Amino acid sequence: MRNLIRVFLAASAIAAIYTFGTGAIAESPKVGDQGKAPEFVNIDHWLNSEPLTMQQLRGKVVLVDFWTYSCINCVNTLPYVKQWYEKYKDQGLVVVGVHTPEFPFEKSTANVQAALKQFDIRYPVAQDNMYGTWSAYRNQYWPATYLIDTTGRIVYQHYGEGRYKETEAEIQRLLAASKTVPAR
Repeated sequence: MRNLIRVFLAASAIAAIYTFGTGAIAESPKVGDQGKAPEFVNIDHWLNSEPLTMQQLRGKVVLVDFWTYSCINCVNTLPYVKQWYEKYKDQGLVVVGVHTPEFPFEKSTANVQAALKQFDIRYPVAQDNMYGTWSAYRNQYWPATYLIDTTGRIVYQHYGEGRYKETEAEIQRLLAASKTVPAR
């Protein structure tokens, strides 16, 4: 009987770690106006770009991707984010990766640059070592995707992996709307 209880407890612990420890989020994306997108604040370094501001990006659809290079869930989302960048950059989509470290070794700019090269990331990446932008967005998860419309409003949030078709459909919808509605 004791062995059965131990097996049950071990299986429960593994299930809890898998469910909660991997960044798996079961909820659907948040869609609709969620307020003005915060500025990029306390950024240590900008990689692949000069510093960007949300004000500069008005009139563009912006995808903000919070990630870190040693997070497997983040790495699994990168092919989709890179594909959207390549597919839609000429239609008005700007992708900004916000690299916010989970562990001390991820704060190294050299390590982040090596990851950008390894994963062939060409879009702008803000190194957010002090969690300034992370906190401004009130973010809590890796990876996290925020879509911002041409007026600078957050209109879509998704945490974790998956929902790629929904995210791309929202990108397409925002880009189509940007062609018919002038930026404010």
